[in-house]
Amino acid sequence: MAAPKPLELGFAQDGYIIDQDCFSSFVYRTIPANLNGCGWIAAYNLRKALDHGISFDEVRQELDDLHFLKVPGPTLMCVMRKYLKQYVPQYRETVGREEALMDAQESIAGIFRYREGREPHFTSYIRQEDGSFRFFNMADDFEDVVMPMEQFIAEHCAPGTVILLWVREK
Repeated sequence: MAAPKPLELGFAQDGYIIDQDCFSSFVYRTIPANLNGCGWIAAYNLRKALDHGISFDEVRQELDDLHFLKVPGPTLMCVMRKYLKQYVPQYRETVGREEALMDAQESIAGIFRYREGREPHFTSYIRQEDGSFRFFNMADDFEDVVMPMEQFIAEHCAPGTVILLWVREK
């Protein structure tokens, strides 16, 4: 078994969380957060992009507390919606690959719920000044990457439901 990654490697220099593998010492939904932390990490990164001044551990705990059943598992969409409704009430939701692609072009930041390969996954992004997008904690070797939205959708969103939770302005 490989040694745990140091926590400090989980953050980009500007404070976004980029690698959930570094959070094995934190528990989320009764198991180590490196195994199921993409939801709270995406929520943290979205709130960071909106200048909410929140700590990652507060977001982790708040999302964990919103789950009715204290069992292992990922962040449920109903819980993510409830959390965003409370802290990011201006968020919008779009369902579908093509629809998400169109709405993401209008956003400043957001969260995707999709399948990365066979695994359900949340990833967050922010728009860059040049119109490209910076994605966080997308997949191994794609922890902090800038690319066009079209490329992200084509290369990372496997067939199936794609949900975009997005905001136009802070």
